[in-house]
Amino acid sequence: MTELAGSKLVVDSGVGASHDAVYMGFAEQFAAIDSLLLQTKALWQVQAFNCQQLPWQHQYPHLAQTVWQLQDSELEALDSCPETLFARLRPALQQDLKSEADKLLSLLDPKALGLQLHNQVANHQSSTISALSADDLPHFSAHIKGRKWLQIQAFAAVVPRTELPILEWCAGKGHLGRLLAKQHDCQVTSLEWQASLCQSGQVFADKWHLPQHFVCQDAFDASAVKHVQAKQTAVALHACGDLHVQLLKQASQSATEQIAISPCCYHLIRDKHYQPLSQLGQQSTLTLSRHDLQLPLQQSVIASDSQRQLRLQQVAWRLGFDSLQRYQRDVDEYLPVPTMKQSQHKMGFEHFCHWAAQQKQLKLTKPWCADSFLAQGIQRQRLTRRIDLVAHLFRHVLERWLLLDRVCYLQAHGYRVELFNFCDFTVTPRNALILAKKR
Repeated sequence: MTELAGSKLVVDSGVGASHDAVYMGFAEQFAAIDSLLLQTKALWQVQAFNCQQLPWQHQYPHLAQTVWQLQDSELEALDSCPETLFARLRPALQQDLKSEADKLLSLLDPKALGLQLHNQVANHQSSTISALSADDLPHFSAHIKGRKWLQIQAFAAVVPRTELPILEWCAGKGHLGRLLAKQHDCQVTSLEWQASLCQSGQVFADKWHLPQHFVCQDAFDASAVKHVQAKQTAVALHACGDLHVQLLKQASQSATEQIAISPCCYHLIRDKHYQPLSQLGQQSTLTLSRHDLQLPLQQSVIASDSQRQLRLQQVAWRLGFDSLQRYQRDVDEYLPVPTMKQSQHKMGFEHFCHWAAQQKQLKLTKPWCADSFLAQGIQRQRLTRRIDLVAHLFRHVLERWLLLDRVCYLQAHGYRVELFNFCDFTVTPRNALILAKKR
């Protein structure tokens, strides 16, 4: 059994566990997870659309047998519950991993890497209500969708109260900054590159007489650094990819006193491959493409049954067309096509193929049968769903690797760092928060 205790990873060896527990700090966690990802990359570093068979079936024969024994009807439920998925596939992995099984599976268990919910989160609604009257609350949160407002309240609840001014990075309309300005009664600078969002946010702030000032600024522009200062708390709620990385770099260089970020969309980077921040990350031989970085994001808690069915149909049609284009071109490689409008799905698979061929300037000169290629698409979808299901075992592991790369980077720059969940998974799967305070 493995579990987190605060910022320490507690690895329970089983027999005599009370005496043999090994406490791992952030650097040790990173090294252990790095080793796991490197040894098992055949299972998660894959592009299912390019596969004609399970790409790891010879290396992991028991796992291959197990996933083909799964019913199509149970895949969605397994995919939505990491603990159940791990329990279902663990026996097969135990057989395939052999002598390495216990060490690797202790980290792969979702319970092992589950972050604790910050103790302030339970009180976030009361803290918001205390800052706003019952009459003001609905007006203050106007135009913010329910889940987003819950995220903002929870994030604001764990930002330490100080007299420091606040920098809100990639602010949008400044909803988070507005609540922090109200709760902390402090100066907030909201940096956002879209002028229309800055204007809307400033109207809200002025209406509520809040000390919130918007700066229309590209976060990647060299001049943005002047807004990142030492005596400051820098916050970023779901700043994507390189945007939140940019804040970490600028804040650490400026010796910003406090940093609170919730990373999102790790794949939105300017380089083709991920550039690790920490020395440990840079020493690792793990190479992550943009496609790899999407893995932690491949889980949804809000999709309806109709949305899921539409997604399954889209995948089957795309794979059916992929088989068709390989046949027509005599080229055995995947050909990406644009996203089809939802209304076009009523036209049927054959219409989709003609539309996709037109988009790629492909002439369908060979005779073909739509029903035959649709059947191929459905069968290939059964394959890709199983490849993705196994890869999804590693969603939380890869995300922890990315989070720890950021944590270790901040520690090396003189910060005390906490890593925890700022809200429940049902509010948003991107619920991890890094809180750093300058030593």
